[in-house]
Order: sequence, then structure tokens, then C-alpha cells
Amino acid sequence: MKVTEVAFVGYPVTDLKKACWFYEELLGLVQTRIFGDRTQGWLEYDIGPTTLAITNMAPDWKPAGGGGSVAFEVDDMTSAVDRLKAASIRFVNGPFETPICHILVVADPDGNLVTIHQRKKT
Repeated sequence: MKVTEVAFVGYPVTDLKKACWFYEELLGLVQTRIFGDRTQGWLEYDIGPTTLAITNMAPDWKPAGGGGSVAFEVDDMTSAVDRLKAASIRFVNGPFETPICHILVVADPDGNLVTIHQRKKT
């Protein structure tokens, strides 16, 4: 087997409308596909060459706040931090700086971890 790319990242959610607010209104993602509807469905957001999917259609797939994290690259970490603080989003780790980037880990409404990331200019 040879893995060639990440096809998609999927997150289970409990309240699709609340999740849509977080990913669309707060983070600015644009929905590209929906299967079902915004009450019970599978929603996809194409971001560059990959896709983020959120769903409440799989009853055995539950949110796991301590699990993996999708990392979104942003062009302005300061404004991202300010926007998330203003919305009272729970900060899990950071913001902090490494020699090559700035990182902030937040939780979506179900506790799924979302990393906000900005590479430093070299």
C-alpha cells in the first residue's frame, strides 16, 4: 500500500447547527457539499487539496475531545486569536510560538481539537 495524500479529515459532532456556526461563521470555511441536511447530515469543506467533514449521521462515532486535531493555516494569527477570544471559544493550548510557527489549539462546540497555525516567514 502507498498512501498518496490525505483524502479528508472527519469530525463527529452532536449539534450540526452549532458546529456549522463554529466552522463557517467563526473560522470562515465554505461548505462545498452536504449529504442530508443541517439537522442530520454530512457536511464537507474543501480546504486546499483536502477536505474537512463534520457529521452527526454515524451514531457510533462520538466526539473525542482528547483525540487528533486538524490544523488550519491562517495568514494572521493575531486576528485569529482575537476573533476566537471574542467568541469565548475554549483555548486548550497556547497561543505559543516555536522557532518556525505560531500555534493555538482550541475546542469546537463538541470538544474536538482544532489547531490554528501560522508559519513564520523564512
